[in-house]
Amino acid sequence: MAKDKITITFPDGSTKDFDKEVTGYEVAESISKGLARQALSITFNGEIIDLDRPLEEDGTITINTWDSEDGKYTFWHSSAHLLAEAVQELYPEAKFGIGPPIEEGFYYDIDFGDQSVGHGDLEKIEKKMIEMARKKSEFRRREVSKKEALSFYKDRNNKYKVDLIEDLEDGTITFYEQGEFTDLCRGPHIPNSGDVKAVKLTNLAGAYWRGDVDSEQLTRIYGISFPKQKLLEEYLERVEEAKKRDHKKLGKELDIYMMDQMVGQGLPVWLPNGTVIRRKLEEFLREEQKKRGYQEVITPHIGNLELYKTSGHYPYYQDSQYNPIEVDDEEYLLKPMNCPHHHRIYDNELHSYRDLPVRLAEFGSVYRYEQSGELNGLSRVRGFTQDDAHIYCTHEQLKDEIKNCIDLTELVFGTFDMPVDIRLSFRDDNDEKYGGKTEYWDRAEKEIKEVADKVGLDYTVARGEASFYGPKIDFIIRDAIGRKWQLGTVQVDYVMPERFDLTYIGSDNNKHRPVIIHRAPFGSMERFVSILIEHFAGDFPVWLAPTQVKIIAISDDHNEYAYKCAAELKENDIRVQVDDRSEQIGAKIRDAETSKIPYMLIVGDKEESDGTVSVRRHKEGDIGTFDFSEFISNLTEEIDSKKNPTHDNT
Repeated sequence: MAKDKITITFPDGSTKDFDKEVTGYEVAESISKGLARQALSITFNGEIIDLDRPLEEDGTITINTWDSEDGKYTFWHSSAHLLAEAVQELYPEAKFGIGPPIEEGFYYDIDFGDQSVGHGDLEKIEKKMIEMARKKSEFRRREVSKKEALSFYKDRNNKYKVDLIEDLEDGTITFYEQGEFTDLCRGPHIPNSGDVKAVKLTNLAGAYWRGDVDSEQLTRIYGISFPKQKLLEEYLERVEEAKKRDHKKLGKELDIYMMDQMVGQGLPVWLPNGTVIRRKLEEFLREEQKKRGYQEVITPHIGNLELYKTSGHYPYYQDSQYNPIEVDDEEYLLKPMNCPHHHRIYDNELHSYRDLPVRLAEFGSVYRYEQSGELNGLSRVRGFTQDDAHIYCTHEQLKDEIKNCIDLTELVFGTFDMPVDIRLSFRDDNDEKYGGKTEYWDRAEKEIKEVADKVGLDYTVARGEASFYGPKIDFIIRDAIGRKWQLGTVQVDYVMPERFDLTYIGSDNNKHRPVIIHRAPFGSMERFVSILIEHFAGDFPVWLAPTQVKIIAISDDHNEYAYKCAAELKENDIRVQVDDRSEQIGAKIRDAETSKIPYMLIVGDKEESDGTVSVRRHKEGDIGTFDFSEFISNLTEEIDSKKNPTHDNT
């Protein structure tokens, strides 16, 4: 008797019937043998699974190859297991913790016991991984009972896996085996280890088990792998480029910010050059917000603990917040979020439907406790400023307001020529992660998707990535070397109006709940600037450059003309410095180039007598002699246009 049929829907919307229990590999093969050879896994009904898993119900399918995010996720997950297999071969007494894929590559946390493993051992482990990969061992999935799983790891004296298994439900536990290695794992994995052709172990660090500083410290080995050696070579070239662009290196060289132990870890201090960049970014957004009807507010850096308990930030994010401070028999908290303060501002007066939407904006400083090992220059800090805004509107106004927020966010990133990926971050089925009523969530997700479709956003949907109070549109920025960063966000919130009992008087003279949109185009000013530094390799657009012009006098005799030119530039609101040192002209030019100053004006006898300036452009060299007033006019036009550098930033 024939098997039951299931209907598979492909990414283009087409459908095809297959026998029940068809595998992902067989579906791929039905399209083409070439696709089946390249396939690493499938994503079926939103879940990434192995190619050989039988499909038992109707669903949507994507065949994952190396060129897809889910394909890389599968590849790097399997590579983490390959790393563990190599370590097991070289260090038989090693105990394994967790080994997940990450955005670029994978890691594995390992307890090496009494054995000492350092950076010098990574090459040996790499070679063993390639040796194991060439065996082309299949990744085999096996369901096990909780009793069997516990027995397996207790026999091997692995308390880390036992700890993980204790939290799992019986009937949900699976092992994966390849070669002589067995691991507790949900999957998915590639068909066999032979797909891994190139490996680079990139770093070695300490990591507390389950992030608990009171638990054992394991050795975390980071790595990345590829299906072709050429891809590894290209990756290593990108890494070298990233080192040149590293915002920590450039931030120090260009005097943008400093970290000081006496001030505190993760608390950046903005130097004059960095403050210019910050203020110019703020001015840019303030001007755009003013056009769109935002009102700016200022809130304290600290708040009563009850405020954050009401909002839910304290119970939901308690582990990432500083301990409460006791003052006059009350508890206060360093502000982790601006939103609760804005909700109280809205509630400060009675609103009519005619007042809405109310748009409140703030460059507000917030504080989060990040473990010291996670701190990273400006991109991961403990004190940062968000370009927060909260829009309180009627349900009828919601879609237009979401669209306006999208427009503003796209304007911001378009100004810097930053490629953007869009993600609709929705909730998953874990109710404990979210506040509010399910029907509100369903409504908000539907509204976000409708607006995204109407304005033509090219997006992916990510289940489980929503905030605890609502779904959101996340803007994922790809920097100049292809790395991704989540920055801008637009969030729809039906939860906070309930928690803070926010209302407005409708046209029917009754009280109604507003809907809240949380919106932050830059996200964190600190993180945005870190990405901006790397995006432009410190070669900022003229409108953002801390010093826009450096005037270089050929000799001391020309200093007076240099300062006269500088005064006129300052009158035109152009940031200028004069290099009047008694140095060779070549040395002065090299210093200005190193400082990445966009324009240099060289002045000597001829320039002074003619009222001209000899102009050099950073990275372009001499671009000619200009009448000084013409230069000012051209420069002012470039500043006003917010034009980005068009020459090579590498």
